Amino acid sequence: MTNKNAPVSLMGASARKFAANRPAVVSLLFLIAVLALCLLAPWLTAHDPVKINLRSLNQEPSAEHWLGTDKGGRDMVSRLLFGGRATLWISLCVTAIIAGTGTVVGVLAGYFGGSADSLLMRMTDVVLSFPFIILVIVVKSVDPDGGIPSLIWTVGLLGWGGFARVIRAKTLAEKENEYMLAARALGAGTLRILTRHLLPGLLGVFIVNLMWTAAAMIGVEASLSFLGFGVPVGQPSWGNMLADALSPEVISGQWWVWLPACLLITGVILSIHFIGEGVKEAISIQERHI
Repeated sequence: MTNKNAPVSLMGASARKFAANRPAVVSLLFLIAVLALCLLAPWLTAHDPVKINLRSLNQEPSAEHWLGTDKGGRDMVSRLLFGGRATLWISLCVTAIIAGTGTVVGVLAGYFGGSADSLLMRMTDVVLSFPFIILVIVVKSVDPDGGIPSLIWTVGLLGWGGFARVIRAKTLAEKENEYMLAARALGAGTLRILTRHLLPGLLGVFIVNLMWTAAAMIGVEASLSFLGFGVPVGQPSWGNMLADALSPEVISGQWWVWLPACLLITGVILSIHFIGEGVKEAISIQERHI
């Protein structure tokens, strides 16, 4: 007789496992706080993050400007919050493209095998063979006016190779499990097997790699913007804020211009990694009972 409370019990055990992971819980609270502050930026600051203010150039932190101003007289708290919106939005969109493309390619290649696997994996090898950052820089140089949409699609369509390989490897392992073989023997259709049996088995690997990809894309945005090939210079982002540190005067005497963005980038990336590890441990409880 099937125990209807088993899924609920497993979910509760997974939740308790995650809650017992203190670094993961602290990281989750930190990430929620950062997301909330960035989303509420228009209501939390009255300063324009883009408008030049010649009366407030290079001011140190004060009661009016808590983190000072930059060489354009722009409030750094405002730029930090609005810049976070841009960086996190780009990371989210790029991660969605990578995860979606990588999952479709990996599942199709791993499940159907044969010529489909060979063709899709050769496509993946081609994508992985390109020097990623250099190719993005080349594309942005050819299309300098593409803005943020161009950046998102370029990075997303060039970054799915690794995700596809991980999903394919997990698919190859899952399709040989007894419950998959039983579903085929009972005459279940391909769509039903994929949606009801295979995809739930891929959930753990998918979520963990989704988290790691999101963290990596924050670093990619910061790197590209720092080099001048990411978010347009006139728009605030954490990467553009770091670009100001190219000046020796700024990096040695105006810490408020670049250090807060550096700390937030580091903190968010580490938080996502800790959350990913916590989710991985929590999901492993359910995987052991499949």
